[in-house]
Amino acid sequence: MMKYTISDQDLILEDSQDKKYVLKIRDMLPENKPREKLIRESVEALSCAELLAVVLGTGTKKEEVLAMSVRILKEYGEKTLANHKNPKKINQDLDIPLAKACQIVAVFELGRRFFQKNENGLVQIRTAKDAFDYLKDIGRLPKEHFRGIYLNSHFKVIHEEMISVGSLTSNIVHPREVFKPALEYSAAAVIVAHNHPSGDPTPSESDIEITRQLVEAGKILGIELLDHIVIARDSYKTI
Repeated sequence: MMKYTISDQDLILEDSQDKKYVLKIRDMLPENKPREKLIRESVEALSCAELLAVVLGTGTKKEEVLAMSVRILKEYGEKTLANHKNPKKINQDLDIPLAKACQIVAVFELGRRFFQKNENGLVQIRTAKDAFDYLKDIGRLPKEHFRGIYLNSHFKVIHEEMISVGSLTSNIVHPREVFKPALEYSAAAVIVAHNHPSGDPTPSESDIEITRQLVEAGKILGIELLDHIVIARDSYKTI
């Protein structure tokens, strides 16, 4: 008898002899497919990957919708995906159809608008440890992600931005990409962070050069770069 498990990281199908296979939609009983499961049980019963599969509806000729959903969450991370507002960037980074990237951006934007917190409910970040706790989910992502956190004068988060995905260089992470959202949202300060998939949070020479450029740009604009944090699994270092 087959049994299956779905997490946001894996699709696993096991038979009675404990042999494991990659799970496909066609292997599932009709009532256990994400949409049918949502109707039969409740929204709480679905994993994030299953919920995303419901939103996307269908896959592509080369990738089933559930496999696509798991891959998206595994490569991007939940928080990065939820805060991303550029469908073209998702389309390029994850190699998914632009229409599906638009669906992802739209559904998370609806969530933000419906449940947006007021000023008193905003997260406050005062230390590098606070920033690490806020962003530590990127520490286990398989690719390098460069994120920006934008703060008001009371050190409360007013915006997040996924600035780049891939190996970081000073040519890729340009100050204009970091400070453009700061100007747009009238931020008083910025914290940037990126992950090292290798597991070693030691800053590279490129990391140090990027930080130097951002500090100088911030001085010109009057927007302070509070910290640049390198995250690797459950540890971090500041530059």
